[in-house]
Amino acid sequence: MEGGQTNDWTEWEALPGRCSEPSGIACDHYRRFDDDIALIAELGFNTYRFSLEWSRIEPAEGEFDHGELDHYLRMVESCHRHGIRPFPTFHHFTNPLWIARDGAWENPRTPDRFARFCEVAARRLAGSIDTALTINEPNMPPLLGYELGWFPPGLRDRDARVRATEQFVTAHHKARAAIRDVDSSLRVGWAVAMTEWTPVDGGEITLDEIRRLREDVFLDASRDDDFIGVNVYTRHRVSAEGVTNVEDGVELTAMGYEFWPDALEAVVRRTALRLPTLPILVTENGIATDDDSRRAAFVEEALRGLTRCLRDGIDVRGYLYWTALDNFEWHHGYGPKFGLIAVDRETQERRPKPSARWLGRLAAGDVLPEPLDRPL
Repeated sequence: MEGGQTNDWTEWEALPGRCSEPSGIACDHYRRFDDDIALIAELGFNTYRFSLEWSRIEPAEGEFDHGELDHYLRMVESCHRHGIRPFPTFHHFTNPLWIARDGAWENPRTPDRFARFCEVAARRLAGSIDTALTINEPNMPPLLGYELGWFPPGLRDRDARVRATEQFVTAHHKARAAIRDVDSSLRVGWAVAMTEWTPVDGGEITLDEIRRLREDVFLDASRDDDFIGVNVYTRHRVSAEGVTNVEDGVELTAMGYEFWPDALEAVVRRTALRLPTLPILVTENGIATDDDSRRAAFVEEALRGLTRCLRDGIDVRGYLYWTALDNFEWHHGYGPKFGLIAVDRETQERRPKPSARWLGRLAAGDVLPEPLDRPL
Protein backbone atom coordinates (compact mmCIF):
# COMPACT_ATOMS: atom_id res chain seq x y z
CA MET A 1 0.00 0.00 0.00
CA GLU A 2 1.58 3.29 -1.12
CA GLY A 3 -1.03 5.21 0.88
CA GLY A 4 -3.58 7.88 0.07
CA GLN A 5 -5.48 5.92 -2.57
CA THR A 6 -9.06 4.62 -2.70
CA ASN A 7 -9.50 0.96 -3.56
CA ASP A 8 -11.18 -2.18 -2.29
CA TRP A 9 -8.67 -2.47 0.56
CA THR A 10 -9.25 1.05 1.90
CA GLU A 11 -12.97 0.24 2.05
CA TRP A 12 -12.23 -3.11 3.66
CA GLU A 13 -9.96 -1.71 6.40
CA ALA A 14 -12.71 0.68 7.48
CA LEU A 15 -15.02 -2.21 8.39
CA PRO A 16 -15.11 -3.19 12.09
CA GLY A 17 -12.65 -5.91 13.03
CA ARG A 18 -11.03 -6.17 9.60
CA CYS A 19 -7.76 -4.37 10.23
CA SER A 20 -5.79 -3.34 13.30
CA GLU A 21 -5.44 0.23 11.98
CA PRO A 22 -6.05 2.21 8.78
CA SER A 23 -3.35 2.57 6.14
CA GLY A 24 -3.72 6.36 5.81
CA ILE A 25 -0.85 7.86 3.84
CA ALA A 26 1.28 4.79 4.68
CA CYS A 27 4.96 5.78 4.35
CA ASP A 28 3.99 8.75 2.18
CA HIS A 29 6.11 7.12 -0.49
CA TYR A 30 3.79 8.48 -3.16
CA ARG A 31 5.22 11.96 -2.50
CA ARG A 32 8.65 10.97 -1.14
CA PHE A 33 9.66 8.39 -3.74
CA ASP A 34 12.60 10.35 -5.13
CA ASP A 35 14.22 10.76 -1.71
CA ASP A 36 13.50 7.11 -0.90
CA ILE A 37 15.05 5.87 -4.13
CA ALA A 38 18.08 8.07 -3.55
CA LEU A 39 18.47 6.55 -0.07
CA ILE A 40 18.16 3.01 -1.46
CA ALA A 41 20.92 3.81 -3.95
CA GLU A 42 23.11 5.42 -1.28
CA LEU A 43 22.87 2.24 0.77
CA GLY A 44 24.32 0.24 -2.13
CA PHE A 45 21.27 -1.46 -3.65
CA ASN A 46 20.86 -1.71 -7.41
CA THR A 47 17.20 -2.70 -7.96
CA TYR A 48 13.92 -1.31 -6.67
CA ARG A 49 10.69 -3.26 -6.90
CA PHE A 50 7.51 -1.19 -6.61
CA SER A 51 3.87 -1.50 -7.63
CA LEU A 52 1.53 0.38 -9.94
CA GLU A 53 -1.78 1.22 -8.26
CA TRP A 54 -4.50 0.18 -10.68
CA SER A 55 -7.14 2.28 -8.88
CA ARG A 56 -5.12 5.47 -9.45
CA ILE A 57 -4.44 4.80 -13.12
CA GLU A 58 -7.95 3.58 -14.05
CA PRO A 59 -10.34 5.04 -11.43
CA ALA A 60 -13.36 4.22 -13.60
CA GLU A 61 -13.67 1.58 -16.28
CA GLY A 62 -11.91 2.67 -19.44
CA GLU A 63 -10.96 6.09 -18.02
CA PHE A 64 -7.20 6.35 -17.65
CA ASP A 65 -5.56 9.10 -15.62
CA HIS A 66 -2.52 10.17 -17.60
CA GLY A 67 -1.24 12.26 -14.72
CA GLU A 68 -0.99 9.09 -12.65
CA LEU A 69 0.69 7.25 -15.50
CA ASP A 70 3.21 10.09 -15.60
CA HIS A 71 3.72 9.70 -11.84
CA TYR A 72 4.88 6.11 -12.26
CA LEU A 73 7.05 7.10 -15.19
CA ARG A 74 8.69 9.67 -12.90
CA MET A 75 9.36 6.87 -10.43
CA VAL A 76 11.06 4.87 -13.16
CA GLU A 77 13.06 7.90 -14.24
CA SER A 78 14.09 8.49 -10.61
CA CYS A 79 15.42 4.94 -10.49
CA HIS A 80 17.51 5.52 -13.61
CA ARG A 81 18.76 8.86 -12.32
CA HIS A 82 20.02 7.21 -9.14
CA GLY A 83 21.52 4.16 -10.86
CA ILE A 84 18.73 1.82 -9.78
CA ARG A 85 17.01 -0.77 -11.96
CA PRO A 86 13.21 -0.25 -11.83
CA PHE A 87 11.16 -3.43 -11.37
CA PRO A 88 7.42 -2.67 -11.52
CA THR A 89 4.58 -4.94 -10.42
CA PHE A 90 1.22 -4.36 -12.11
CA HIS A 91 -1.00 -5.83 -9.38
CA HIS A 92 -0.31 -6.17 -5.66
CA PHE A 93 -3.54 -7.27 -3.91
CA THR A 94 -5.60 -4.09 -4.38
CA ASN A 95 -8.37 -3.54 -6.95
CA PRO A 96 -10.26 -0.47 -8.16
CA LEU A 97 -13.67 -0.11 -6.57
CA TRP A 98 -15.40 -0.59 -9.93
CA ILE A 99 -13.70 -3.98 -10.27
CA ALA A 100 -14.60 -4.98 -6.70
CA ARG A 101 -18.24 -3.99 -7.17
CA ASP A 102 -18.53 -6.01 -10.36
CA GLY A 103 -17.56 -9.40 -8.97
CA ALA A 104 -13.81 -8.81 -8.67
CA TRP A 105 -11.90 -12.05 -9.35
CA GLU A 106 -14.99 -14.20 -9.87
CA ASN A 107 -16.09 -12.09 -12.83
CA PRO A 108 -14.85 -13.60 -16.11
CA ARG A 109 -14.42 -10.05 -17.50
CA THR A 110 -11.74 -9.16 -14.94
CA PRO A 111 -8.81 -10.81 -16.74
CA ASP A 112 -9.50 -8.83 -19.93
CA ARG A 113 -9.91 -5.62 -17.94
CA PHE A 114 -6.64 -6.25 -16.15
CA ALA A 115 -4.84 -7.00 -19.40
CA ARG A 116 -6.11 -3.71 -20.87
CA PHE A 117 -4.77 -1.84 -17.84
CA CYS A 118 -1.41 -3.59 -18.22
CA GLU A 119 -1.24 -2.69 -21.91
CA VAL A 120 -1.91 1.00 -21.19
CA ALA A 121 0.58 1.15 -18.31
CA ALA A 122 3.25 -0.81 -20.17
CA ARG A 123 2.92 1.50 -23.15
CA ARG A 124 3.61 4.50 -20.92
CA LEU A 125 6.68 2.84 -19.39
CA ALA A 126 7.94 1.23 -22.61
CA GLY A 127 11.62 1.75 -23.25
CA SER A 128 12.35 2.60 -19.61
CA ILE A 129 11.87 -0.82 -17.99
CA ASP A 130 13.22 -4.24 -18.97
CA THR A 131 11.53 -6.57 -16.46
CA ALA A 132 8.05 -6.66 -14.94
CA LEU A 133 5.77 -8.72 -12.73
CA THR A 134 2.15 -9.00 -13.77
CA ILE A 135 0.81 -10.05 -10.35
CA ASN A 136 2.29 -10.31 -6.89
CA GLU A 137 1.31 -13.48 -5.03
CA PRO A 138 -1.71 -14.49 -7.15
CA ASN A 139 -2.19 -17.43 -4.82
CA MET A 140 -2.89 -15.26 -1.77
CA PRO A 141 -6.08 -13.36 -2.70
CA PRO A 142 -7.90 -16.60 -3.61
CA LEU A 143 -6.86 -18.17 -0.30
CA LEU A 144 -7.15 -15.15 2.00
CA GLY A 145 -10.03 -13.37 0.28
CA TYR A 146 -12.22 -16.17 -1.05
CA GLU A 147 -11.70 -19.08 1.36
CA LEU A 148 -10.44 -17.71 4.69
CA GLY A 149 -12.20 -14.32 4.63
CA TRP A 150 -9.20 -12.29 5.82
CA PHE A 151 -8.89 -10.10 2.69
CA PRO A 152 -11.55 -8.57 0.43
CA PRO A 153 -14.13 -9.71 -0.52
CA GLY A 154 -14.23 -11.67 2.75
CA LEU A 155 -15.73 -14.92 1.45
CA ARG A 156 -15.41 -18.32 3.10
CA ASP A 157 -16.10 -20.50 0.09
CA ARG A 158 -13.64 -23.05 -1.28
CA ASP A 159 -15.40 -23.17 -4.64
CA ALA A 160 -15.03 -19.39 -4.90
CA ARG A 161 -11.33 -19.81 -4.20
CA VAL A 162 -11.02 -22.24 -7.09
CA ARG A 163 -12.88 -19.87 -9.41
CA ALA A 164 -10.68 -16.93 -8.35
CA THR A 165 -7.56 -19.05 -8.87
CA GLU A 166 -8.61 -19.81 -12.44
CA GLN A 167 -9.26 -16.12 -13.07
CA PHE A 168 -5.85 -15.06 -11.77
CA VAL A 169 -4.14 -17.59 -14.02
CA THR A 170 -6.12 -16.36 -17.02
CA ALA A 171 -5.38 -12.74 -16.10
CA HIS A 172 -1.66 -13.45 -15.92
CA HIS A 173 -1.59 -15.05 -19.33
CA LYS A 174 -3.60 -12.22 -20.91
CA ALA A 175 -1.53 -9.54 -19.16
CA ARG A 176 1.73 -11.20 -20.19
CA ALA A 177 0.60 -11.19 -23.81
CA ALA A 178 -0.52 -7.55 -23.59
CA ILE A 179 2.80 -6.41 -22.13
CA ARG A 180 4.79 -8.39 -24.69
CA ASP A 181 2.70 -6.88 -27.48
CA VAL A 182 3.85 -3.46 -26.31
CA ASP A 183 7.52 -4.45 -26.06
CA SER A 184 8.60 -7.94 -27.02
CA SER A 185 11.97 -7.43 -25.32
CA LEU A 186 10.41 -7.04 -21.87
CA ARG A 187 10.97 -9.99 -19.52
CA VAL A 188 7.65 -10.84 -17.87
CA GLY A 189 6.75 -13.14 -14.99
CA TRP A 190 4.87 -13.14 -11.71
CA ALA A 191 5.75 -13.74 -8.06
CA VAL A 192 4.28 -16.75 -6.24
CA ALA A 193 4.12 -16.90 -2.44
CA MET A 194 5.89 -20.10 -1.44
CA THR A 195 7.01 -21.87 1.70
CA GLU A 196 8.97 -24.91 2.73
CA TRP A 197 6.49 -27.67 3.53
CA THR A 198 7.38 -30.26 6.16
CA PRO A 199 5.13 -33.31 6.65
CA VAL A 200 4.66 -34.58 10.20
CA ASP A 201 2.55 -37.40 11.64
CA GLY A 202 1.58 -38.86 8.29
CA GLY A 203 0.86 -35.55 6.57
CA GLU A 204 2.36 -36.36 3.16
CA ILE A 205 -0.93 -36.80 1.27
CA THR A 206 -2.51 -33.76 2.90
CA LEU A 207 0.59 -31.72 2.13
CA ASP A 208 0.44 -32.63 -1.55
CA GLU A 209 -3.18 -31.48 -1.78
CA ILE A 210 -2.54 -28.22 0.07
CA ARG A 211 0.51 -27.45 -2.03
CA ARG A 212 -1.25 -28.28 -5.30
CA LEU A 213 -3.81 -25.49 -5.02
CA ARG A 214 -1.60 -23.10 -3.08
CA GLU A 215 1.55 -23.26 -5.23
CA ASP A 216 1.71 -25.85 -7.98
CA VAL A 217 -1.19 -24.50 -10.05
CA PHE A 218 0.60 -21.16 -10.23
CA LEU A 219 4.03 -22.61 -10.93
CA ASP A 220 2.63 -24.70 -13.77
CA ALA A 221 0.95 -21.58 -15.22
CA SER A 222 4.40 -19.95 -15.43
CA ARG A 223 6.00 -22.32 -17.93
CA ASP A 224 5.89 -19.81 -20.81
CA ASP A 225 7.10 -16.89 -18.70
CA ASP A 226 10.56 -15.36 -18.92
CA PHE A 227 11.26 -16.09 -15.24
CA ILE A 228 9.49 -17.14 -12.05
CA GLY A 229 9.49 -14.96 -8.96
CA VAL A 230 9.36 -16.63 -5.54
CA ASN A 231 8.38 -14.94 -2.27
CA VAL A 232 9.63 -16.92 0.74
CA TYR A 233 9.47 -16.29 4.50
CA THR A 234 9.15 -19.51 6.51
CA ARG A 235 8.13 -23.15 6.54
CA HIS A 236 4.82 -24.82 7.42
CA ARG A 237 4.38 -28.18 9.10
CA VAL A 238 1.52 -30.33 7.79
CA SER A 239 -0.10 -33.27 9.56
CA ALA A 240 -2.83 -35.54 8.21
CA GLU A 241 -5.37 -32.97 9.46
CA GLY A 242 -3.75 -29.99 7.74
CA VAL A 243 -1.33 -27.19 8.55
CA THR A 244 -0.33 -27.59 12.18
CA ASN A 245 1.27 -25.41 14.82
CA VAL A 246 4.98 -24.81 15.11
CA GLU A 247 6.87 -26.88 17.61
CA ASP A 248 7.04 -25.63 21.19
CA GLY A 249 9.98 -23.40 21.98
CA VAL A 250 10.95 -22.40 18.42
CA GLU A 251 11.80 -18.79 17.66
CA LEU A 252 8.98 -16.82 16.05
CA THR A 253 9.03 -13.64 14.01
CA ALA A 254 6.73 -10.68 14.65
CA MET A 255 4.30 -12.21 12.14
CA GLY A 256 4.11 -15.41 14.15
CA TYR A 257 6.14 -17.27 11.52
CA GLU A 258 8.78 -19.79 12.50
CA PHE A 259 12.26 -18.27 12.21
CA TRP A 260 13.38 -20.53 9.37
CA PRO A 261 15.80 -18.98 6.87
CA ASP A 262 16.47 -22.42 5.36
CA ALA A 263 13.10 -22.14 3.63
CA LEU A 264 14.61 -20.06 0.84
CA GLU A 265 17.00 -22.78 -0.28
CA ALA A 266 14.30 -25.43 -0.07
CA VAL A 267 11.85 -23.38 -2.14
CA VAL A 268 14.41 -22.46 -4.80
CA ARG A 269 15.39 -26.11 -5.19
CA ARG A 270 11.77 -27.27 -5.46
CA THR A 271 10.97 -24.54 -7.97
CA ALA A 272 13.98 -25.50 -10.08
CA LEU A 273 12.84 -29.14 -10.13
CA ARG A 274 9.33 -28.21 -11.26
CA LEU A 275 10.42 -25.51 -13.73
CA PRO A 276 13.91 -26.67 -14.77
CA THR A 277 14.27 -24.30 -17.75
CA LEU A 278 12.99 -21.14 -16.09
CA PRO A 279 15.28 -18.59 -14.40
CA ILE A 280 14.37 -17.89 -10.77
CA LEU A 281 14.19 -14.49 -9.10
CA VAL A 282 13.82 -14.23 -5.32
CA THR A 283 11.29 -11.40 -5.39
CA GLU A 284 10.64 -11.37 -1.62
CA ASN A 285 12.52 -12.75 1.37
CA GLY A 286 12.84 -11.23 4.79
CA ILE A 287 11.63 -11.10 8.36
CA ALA A 288 9.42 -8.97 10.59
CA THR A 289 11.27 -8.26 13.82
CA ASP A 290 12.10 -5.47 16.26
CA ASP A 291 15.57 -6.99 16.76
CA ASP A 292 17.63 -5.94 13.77
CA SER A 293 20.42 -8.36 14.63
CA ARG A 294 17.97 -11.22 14.03
CA ARG A 295 17.09 -9.71 10.64
CA ALA A 296 20.74 -9.81 9.59
CA ALA A 297 21.17 -13.34 10.95
CA PHE A 298 18.08 -14.49 9.03
CA VAL A 299 19.18 -12.94 5.73
CA GLU A 300 22.74 -14.16 6.11
CA GLU A 301 21.64 -17.75 6.53
CA ALA A 302 19.10 -17.46 3.70
CA LEU A 303 21.82 -16.16 1.38
CA ARG A 304 24.16 -18.98 2.34
CA GLY A 305 21.46 -21.38 1.17
CA LEU A 306 21.14 -19.41 -2.05
CA THR A 307 24.89 -19.73 -2.54
CA ARG A 308 24.58 -23.51 -2.34
CA CYS A 309 21.85 -23.39 -5.01
CA LEU A 310 24.07 -21.35 -7.32
CA ARG A 311 26.99 -23.75 -6.75
CA ASP A 312 24.74 -26.59 -7.86
CA GLY A 313 23.94 -24.82 -11.11
CA ILE A 314 20.43 -23.53 -10.32
CA ASP A 315 19.70 -20.47 -12.43
CA VAL A 316 18.98 -17.81 -9.78
CA ARG A 317 19.13 -14.31 -11.27
CA GLY A 318 18.61 -12.09 -8.24
CA TYR A 319 17.57 -11.55 -4.63
CA LEU A 320 15.27 -8.80 -3.37
CA TYR A 321 14.75 -8.26 0.33
CA TRP A 322 11.23 -7.43 1.52
CA THR A 323 11.00 -4.65 2.29
CA ALA A 324 12.89 -1.38 1.97
CA LEU A 325 10.70 0.60 4.40
CA ASP A 326 8.76 -0.49 7.47
CA ASN A 327 5.41 -0.84 5.74
CA PHE A 328 1.68 -1.31 6.16
CA GLU A 329 1.28 -5.06 6.54
CA TRP A 330 -2.37 -5.38 5.49
CA HIS A 331 -4.65 -6.59 8.31
CA HIS A 332 -1.70 -6.52 10.74
CA GLY A 333 -1.31 -2.76 10.27
CA TYR A 334 2.02 -1.11 11.06
CA GLY A 335 3.04 -3.45 13.88
CA PRO A 336 5.30 -5.93 12.05
CA LYS A 337 8.59 -4.33 11.04
CA PHE A 338 9.94 -5.89 7.83
CA GLY A 339 11.91 -2.86 6.70
CA LEU A 340 15.61 -2.30 6.28
CA ILE A 341 14.74 1.35 6.86
CA ALA A 342 12.73 2.46 9.89
CA VAL A 343 9.94 5.00 9.37
CA ASP A 344 8.78 7.29 12.17
CA ARG A 345 4.99 7.11 12.07
CA GLU A 346 4.61 10.72 13.26
CA THR A 347 7.30 12.53 11.26
CA GLN A 348 7.87 10.09 8.36
CA GLU A 349 11.61 10.37 9.06
CA ARG A 350 13.63 7.54 7.49
CA ARG A 351 16.39 5.84 9.48
CA PRO A 352 18.42 3.04 7.89
CA LYS A 353 18.95 0.10 10.22
CA PRO A 354 22.35 -1.57 10.59
CA SER A 355 21.05 -4.49 8.51
CA ALA A 356 20.40 -2.09 5.62
CA ARG A 357 24.00 -0.94 5.51
CA TRP A 358 25.30 -4.52 5.86
CA LEU A 359 23.10 -5.89 3.07
CA GLY A 360 23.77 -2.83 0.93
CA ARG A 361 27.49 -3.49 1.15
CA LEU A 362 26.91 -7.03 -0.06
CA ALA A 363 24.76 -5.76 -2.93
CA ALA A 364 27.26 -3.09 -3.91
CA GLY A 365 30.06 -5.66 -3.99
CA ASP A 366 27.88 -8.23 -5.78
CA VAL A 367 28.90 -10.93 -3.30
CA LEU A 368 27.13 -13.48 -1.16
CA PRO A 369 28.04 -14.01 2.51
CA GLU A 370 30.70 -16.70 2.22
CA PRO A 371 32.72 -16.24 4.30
CA LEU A 372 31.44 -13.23 6.23
CA ASP A 373 32.17 -11.64 9.56
CA ARG A 374 29.22 -11.16 11.85
CA PRO A 375 27.18 -8.36 10.27
CA LEU A 376 26.34 -6.23 13.26
